[in-house]
Order: sequence, then C-alpha cells, then structure tokens
Amino acid sequence: MKISDVTCHVLVADDFDPGLTSSAQDSLLVVVTTDDGVQGYGESDLNPWIGRTCIEAPGTHTMGLGMRELLIGRDPREIESIWNDIYTFTAMNGRRGAVIHALGAVEMALWDIAGKIAGKPVWQLLGTHRDSPVVPYASLQPAGKTFEAYRDALCASAENAKELGFRAVKAECTLAGPFAHDGMDESFDRHTDVVAAVREAIGPEITLMVDVQYLWRDADTAYATVRDWDEYDIYFLETPIWPDFLDEHAKLASRVSFPIASGEWLSTRWEFVELIERGGIGVVQPDVGRVGGISEAKAVCEMAAESGLPVVPHCWKTGISLSATAHLAFVTPGIRFIEYLPPQLCIEKLRRELATEDLEFENGEILPPEKPGLGVDINWDAVKAYGQT
Repeated sequence: MKISDVTCHVLVADDFDPGLTSSAQDSLLVVVTTDDGVQGYGESDLNPWIGRTCIEAPGTHTMGLGMRELLIGRDPREIESIWNDIYTFTAMNGRRGAVIHALGAVEMALWDIAGKIAGKPVWQLLGTHRDSPVVPYASLQPAGKTFEAYRDALCASAENAKELGFRAVKAECTLAGPFAHDGMDESFDRHTDVVAAVREAIGPEITLMVDVQYLWRDADTAYATVRDWDEYDIYFLETPIWPDFLDEHAKLASRVSFPIASGEWLSTRWEFVELIERGGIGVVQPDVGRVGGISEAKAVCEMAAESGLPVVPHCWKTGISLSATAHLAFVTPGIRFIEYLPPQLCIEKLRRELATEDLEFENGEILPPEKPGLGVDINWDAVKAYGQT
C-alpha cells in the first residue's frame, strides 16, 4: 500500500469576520489517499492558505524539499519514519511554526489511515486504555460589543454547559489586550468582574478555567489583577503572558496559588522543554495539530508526566481535531480534561457542519470511539460550500 495523493482544502465560513479572535472560522483539511482508495483526514489550526503551501510547495534542494513529494509513494503506516523524513528534509523551510503545524495535519491523516487499515480506532493503536474517564470541558463563547453583553453571554453559555452535563468550563475573559473580543478595551478590573459572574453562574461544583489570551506582558501587571482570584477557585489561568517571556511566566507562577497553563502555539516537543523547565508552567497545553501530530503530542504528554504536570490539550477546530485529541486522551492518564464544544454550544459554522465525530458525551464524560481510524465522517457539501482557491 502506497500514498497516491495528498489534497489540501482551504475552508472559510461564509460569515467569516477577520476582526474576531477565533480560528474556528477557517480550517485546513488534509486528505491523504492510498492506491487502494483508503482516505485519511487531518486538520491543523493555522492560516489554511499558509498550511496548504507548506504541504504543496515543491522542494528546491535537499534541506528544503516539498512535503507532498516526500509523501507520494510511501507506505502510510510508516508514520514515525515519514514524520522524521519530513522534519529532516524540510528543515530549512521551518523546524517550528507553520511547517510543523501543517505536518501535524498530515500525521493525523496517516493515523486515520492506519486505524482504517487495521479495522481499529486510533486509540487502540496508540496504547492501553486508561482507567480513568475522559472528561471534557466546554469553552464558553462570548458575544456582544459592551461589557454587560459580554459578561451576560458568557454566563448564559456557562449555564447552558451546566444543563448539558459538563463538569468543567473555560471562560474566555479577554476584554482588553492584543486579542480582545471585537476590539474591546475594558479595564483589568472588569476581567475580575467577569470571572466572578461566571463562577456565580455555574456554582461551586463545576471546575472553572480562565483564558485571558496573552493579556499581559509582565508578571507584575498580571499579578495586580489576578492576585485576588483565589476566591473563584479556578483550575488554571491560561496564557496570561506572551509565550516568549518565560521568565515572566515563572515569576507569575511563583506568586499565585493556581497553575498557569500554556503551550497552545508551540510546535514539537523541543519547544515544550523550555516551557516546562523555565516557564514555571503548571498545566501543559499541546495542540495536536500545531505541535506536529498525535505522536508528537503524545511525546509532550510523556514529558509532562515525567515532570509531574497535568495536560489539558488545546483544541479549537472541528470534529477532526477533536477526535484526534480524544483518541490521544483515551491512552493518556495525565490528560485531565479535553476541550469540547457540542453543536448546542457552537457558534462557528465549520464546527457544526464540517465533520461528524464518533464521540458520545454521557454523564459528563466522553465514551471511547469504536469506528476504525479517527471515526470522522466529512460533510463534502460543506467542503464544497466553504472551499477557497
């Protein structure tokens, strides 16, 4: 069996708003096809035009070969060997960043093929089923252009998640900073007001995580706001400081009682070494596509376990990435929660329409998928409707 084709689909929802801070409005869908007609699906969270180019661009020399040309003719089951060759022979194109993010989508598709060939769900190929359940958290969706509208939308989303049976939620609390919702510029104290309102909405039993999306550049400024957040019993504070400022990460982590979470933008296990060793990180957050694929995410999880750190993977795309993350979680005890948005909580069209995953949400847990591969069905009408040239 050989890889005969690699096709990249750039998808953008027809209600796309470039002013919003949500990468779920677009997607890079990678389809790897074998000469026997088996297809594997992968996805990654990056600008889809850039991702497509990373895969389709021809090479010009042995240190900068093309990813697609390195795939054609290979046995798709040789996942580790293929990954290492692409990493090595595209090295001058990028050992980090977009090239690795795109490679993550390819690797995801290879695992999908491997599972389909074996007639098993991917998690059964990855390792032993964990004893503890896989618990998802709901990412709460903000809306509105005023503080009151933003706060009330988050609280309504939190209440919906609670009614659906979620045991954990994450509030995006970003009313200022570089990635503020819809250009808002509220005071830092307003962020505390939002966290307090969401905690009141969900009550004391639901786990609360807070994401401020790189709101601050230094620990002192961050601490001036979050020093009083102990009373809201947050499980972690996600990305409070720009990811390159690792000493500031560590400084903030040493002053607060709750863990600092980060890692969503990082690629390869090697970038996580510094985050873990220098950044004072308390919760590790690889994104399966961006980090370089399922195997690379698994390696990061093993690094985190060696350091005694829990993992809560980032996942902000469609059912393809969600499925890959869930399969990883079913063999990884150190993954405490996974990010999950059912259709009832989604506002983005691609989340609702692109893919149907083989995941059942029951009693606050996700049950093990049973279909071969990733267990994902693609809605090709959506691919046609939202495809870009």
